[in-house]
Amino acid sequence: MFYEDMKEDPKREIRKVMKFLGKNLSEEVLDTICHHTNFKVMKENPMANYSTVPNILLDQNLSPFMRKGEVADWMNYFTESQNKMFNMEYEKRMKGTDLKFRTNI
Repeated sequence: MFYEDMKEDPKREIRKVMKFLGKNLSEEVLDTICHHTNFKVMKENPMANYSTVPNILLDQNLSPFMRKGEVADWMNYFTESQNKMFNMEYEKRMKGTDLKFRTNI
């Protein structure tokens, strides 16, 4: 499961998890799960956004745990050089595997 897949079609991805767990859910319950796992809702929920963690452990002013919830937003922060370095390291570490990761929608 990928964040990009959840952003693209949350119901589809939740159904995959439920199938894996051998569970069936009504559309009403599925809608409720989709609502409560929506990024904007979770960002406002202290039980999900880590806002109750003391600043000494996680200073949200320096680096918020939940930023924008946008796919591929990291590209706005990487320089061209950093992106090249990342791609080279990624290729090196993924060589010989059949794992495929999405980084955009």
